[in-house]
Amino acid sequence: MNVAPHVIVIGAGIIGASAAYHLARAGARVTILAQSPGGVATPNSFSWINASWSNDPAYFRLRLESMQRWRRLEQEIPGLGLSWGGSITYDLSQAELHRYADDFGARGYPLRLVDAAEIRQLAPNLARPPDLAVYAEAEGAVEQGIATPALLKASAAVFHQTTVHGLDTRGQRVVSAMTGDGPVAGDHFVLAAGMGTSQLLATVGVRLDLDGPPGLIVHTRPLPRLLRQLIIAPEIHIRQTLDGKLIVGSDFGGSPIDKGPAIVAEDLLSLLRSQILGAEEVSMARYTVGYRPTPRDERPIAGPVPGIDRLYVAVMHSGITNAPSIGAAAAEAILKGSASELIKPYGIERFLGSQRELP
Repeated sequence: MNVAPHVIVIGAGIIGASAAYHLARAGARVTILAQSPGGVATPNSFSWINASWSNDPAYFRLRLESMQRWRRLEQEIPGLGLSWGGSITYDLSQAELHRYADDFGARGYPLRLVDAAEIRQLAPNLARPPDLAVYAEAEGAVEQGIATPALLKASAAVFHQTTVHGLDTRGQRVVSAMTGDGPVAGDHFVLAAGMGTSQLLATVGVRLDLDGPPGLIVHTRPLPRLLRQLIIAPEIHIRQTLDGKLIVGSDFGGSPIDKGPAIVAEDLLSLLRSQILGAEEVSMARYTVGYRPTPRDERPIAGPVPGIDRLYVAVMHSGITNAPSIGAAAAEAILKGSASELIKPYGIERFLGSQRELP
């Protein structure tokens, strides 16, 4: 009688939740170890789902597959918190907008240039619609506060609220995660711990340097429906959540907060009030600052750790877009021993070189 492998997922953000769901769906027994459901970086995300962020063709294909997988997940797990209103981008010069539309249009990506008249039809509550923008109709957003717990619940994984301090090895194989409550043994381990990934890898002699650019997000009080699309405008990115809140950031890759997060938040709120009709007097509910786990080449890290048996690592920005493909790839690698062609360029080995030092 075959016994289902026991997989330990370390981290309960969107990447860990997706890995847990796909592993369980493929037949594994899953235990999740994390300080809290939802993760650390995930709750502070703008949560834009897109494949138009990078001109790298290989990364475009990965992101495009992830968008498609989000749509399939929406069918598998009702009430996942997704919206597909598209995005309107005009934080580029007109020449750059033309190149953007030509480049991604040539790949078959569903976007097009739109003029001010069409922008007013698409987003009538834009106070100052630009003369030209790119409308990417297939893009959307996910309410991570809905999707992450929904994936965790659908995985039926055992959840241990605990702090993981390190990984214990026997020879070249990970045998347990060392937690504040003692060791937790398993057959395989998925390290989806965001900025905590480097510290945990160091306990098995692997050095990995990650950047952590800050991302400040302003969350407003709920308003009536004002926007269907994500608005990617100069100095401000805006979207409206399913429950009516406006979520505002200054940059997809991170927000400078040198002059103080409270001042940056107030500046963003003031800019928002001037950009959206109906939001002139909106008040701030809160702002958050998250540190986005970003590999040095700004591409995901996903795959087995060379020289360490049964350890799979998954860390990246953007985790929101990539989560479905990364979770599915982890399940495929761990349970079938096969590697997704889309994931192969993103192994951790590209960063290791001679840095590896066994403890």
